[in-house]
Amino acid sequence: MKTHVRLADFTTLRIGGPADKLVEVTTEDDLVTAVRDADAAGEPVLLLSGGSNVVIGDDGFRGTVIKVATRGIRVDADMCSGAMVHIQAGEDWDTVVQRAIAEEWIGLESMSGIPGLTGSTPVQNVGAYGHEVAETIASVRVWDRVDHQVRTIFAADCGFSYRNSRFKADPSRYVVLEVTFQLRLGDLSAPVGYAELARVLDVDPGARAPMTDVREAVLGLRRGKGMVLDEADHDTWSAGSFFTNPILDAAADVPAGAPQWPQPDGRVKTSAAWLIEHSGIAKGFAIGAASVSTKHTLALTNRGGATAKEVLALAAHIRAQVRQAFGITLVNEPVLVNASL
Repeated sequence: MKTHVRLADFTTLRIGGPADKLVEVTTEDDLVTAVRDADAAGEPVLLLSGGSNVVIGDDGFRGTVIKVATRGIRVDADMCSGAMVHIQAGEDWDTVVQRAIAEEWIGLESMSGIPGLTGSTPVQNVGAYGHEVAETIASVRVWDRVDHQVRTIFAADCGFSYRNSRFKADPSRYVVLEVTFQLRLGDLSAPVGYAELARVLDVDPGARAPMTDVREAVLGLRRGKGMVLDEADHDTWSAGSFFTNPILDAAADVPAGAPQWPQPDGRVKTSAAWLIEHSGIAKGFAIGAASVSTKHTLALTNRGGATAKEVLALAAHIRAQVRQAFGITLVNEPVLVNASL
C-alpha cells in the first residue's frame, strides 16, 4: 500500500490530485478482499482500471484507490460452439484484441486500439466502428458489495445500451472480476457496418474482411484522430471521446445537415463531433493548458500541465455552446471523480 499517491500518474489525461491510499491488487481474491475491507472500515473506494475513461479532480480522492492489476485468460473452444473466453478484469484490452485476432476469435477486431482494461469494457459497453462489447459478452462475474457475494450476471441481465450498463448505472455496487466473451471462430471479421471503415477497407457495408486488415484500418483511423496513446503526442493525452453521441426522440429533432442513425427503439442518434464543430468550437480551441484535440473535436486534451479545473471548464464551455446553438445537452462519457461539470 502507498499513501499520498499522485493519481495523475495513473490516468491517460495525466490529471488528478493525490489519493490518501493506493492498493494494487494482482489476484481476484485480493481484489475482493481489498474492497470488502475498505467497505467494512467505512472508507470511500475508487476502483481504478486503466485510467483511460476518468477525470479525477485536482483535490484527488479522500479514501482508498484500488488499482486493478489481475491477470488471466482461460479459453474453452471448439469449431461448433466457438470460443468461450474468460478474461480477468486487469487484462489489457488491446492485448486481448490482438490475441483474439491471432487465435481467430471473431467480434473484437473493430475495437482495436482502445486503451484500458477488460474489466471496464462491460461497464461502459465499450464500442467503436459499428460494434460494441454487448454483442459478444456472455456473462460478467462480479463482487456484489451489497449482497457480499460473488455473482455471475448473464448478458441479458447486464442492462446494456449505448455506452451504458447495469454496472455503470449502479457504480457503488458491482466490482467486475471477470468477463466472459462468446466468440465465433474464423479469419474474417464481423460484418463491417461502419461506413468510414468500409471505405478504408474498400468493401461494401455489411461485408466481412480479414481481421488483420480490419485491425490495421481501425488503428489508422484512430491514429488520425489522436485516439491511440502516444507519449510524445499531446493530442493523445485525453480520456478518449469526452461526450457521447446524443440520442434524440425523433429525426425531426436532429439539426439540419447533421448525421443521423436510426435506433431500434425508434429514436435517432446524431454526432456529438458535428454538433461541437457547427456550434463554433474549432479544433485546437483551448482554455489554459486544456485543448480540444487538433485532430478530433470529441477529444479534450492535456497540452502539458493542464488541471482538471481547466479540462472541466473547457467541457462546460463546449456543452454550453452546443446547447445554445442546437438546444441539445451533451453528456460526458468519462467518469468524473471529485469533479463535476
